[in-house]
Amino acid sequence: MFAEITYATRPGSGRPNEDLVVAGPSWIVVLDGATAAGGVESGCVHDVAWLVGRLGGELAAALSVGDGGSPAAILEAAIERTARAHAGTCDLGNPDSPSATVAMVRVRSGRVEYLVLGDSPVVLAFADGGLRVVADDRLERLPGGRPYSVELVRRMRNAPGGFWVAAARPEAAREAVTGEVDAGALRGAGVFTDGVSRLVEWYGWSWASVLALLAERGPAAVIGSVRELETARGPVQGKPHDDATAVWGRLGAELSVTGSETD
Repeated sequence: MFAEITYATRPGSGRPNEDLVVAGPSWIVVLDGATAAGGVESGCVHDVAWLVGRLGGELAAALSVGDGGSPAAILEAAIERTARAHAGTCDLGNPDSPSATVAMVRVRSGRVEYLVLGDSPVVLAFADGGLRVVADDRLERLPGGRPYSVELVRRMRNAPGGFWVAAARPEAAREAVTGEVDAGALRGAGVFTDGVSRLVEWYGWSWASVLALLAERGPAAVIGSVRELETARGPVQGKPHDDATAVWGRLGAELSVTGSETD
């Protein structure tokens, strides 16, 4: 069990926040919806927020009843159920169908299991002071380097040699980065969307400094640091601000779940 789970999430603009946090006594899931490029036809009557909410609900339903499957199997089944929910109205074969990254942490039988699909990292904080960063960097390794064309992203999304996200293909879950560690060796786990990992990837922070701020001052302070740097130094690429979510799951015997959403 987690002793405490705290989170904060903040939209990057006046658009609805397409990040989502769902959590329970022994699990945390963070999703980050992929905002479609302008003019791209998704083939879906639903927006990204619908996909994120529906998939998050399916994952929460499975995890809250103690589904004994692996995180990848739980995600695969959740993607399949979500796809069935709109197969009759939407073209799920469209490569630009709404999609999301998924980061999951679950405590079970004395182990901490993790899953990362897409660029939403999990950072494990060990009791001895060490860290393990669980990341899926395949989006950063597409041919030719950034900036990517819309055509390249379309061709490489959920394709061998490309990158994988949760959309309409359940088998994408099998491509997730997964593993587990002894729960007794950890003091906690941080889960983030890429709106927060900008601190490390763009602005020179270490993950140790991110985790220290997260544990000491909370997730809202982490997001506040991102916004301060974005304002002062500007983005390295893309949007000036992105939806940003940070979660800290402290390991221990008792449970408290709190959250804050800022705008």
